[in-house]
Amino acid sequence: ELNTITYNAAVSSCGKVGEWALALGLLADMAACHVNLDTITCNASVSSCGNAGEWAQALGLLAEMTVGRVELDTITYGAAINSCAKVGKYDMALGLLAEMTSSRVELNTITYNAAISA
Repeated sequence: ELNTITYNAAVSSCGKVGEWALALGLLADMAACHVNLDTITCNASVSSCGNAGEWAQALGLLAEMTVGRVELDTITYGAAINSCAKVGKYDMALGLLAEMTSSRVELNTITYNAAISA
């Protein structure tokens, strides 16, 4: 049976092998199959895009999460900040830090370090 947990595992696996486009395809499949997206699935997708240098895709997922009312957490923002840092988008990384603060999402050492490395 396909459910959120099954998709979480598949999306996470895609990220580990650099298949960011396949991870995004799985998100689309989830919607088509009426399987609810959750923060874990989206975090894995954001990380997958970020690890591949696809920072714009990662930030697009954050916007989709907001529209879909999926909670953005410290891990979500950390992955997005890291994706910006990998390509030198320091302005975007700092903007995400500010967004975390205004959204009352907990900042941690990992998010600060990712922003500093941008």
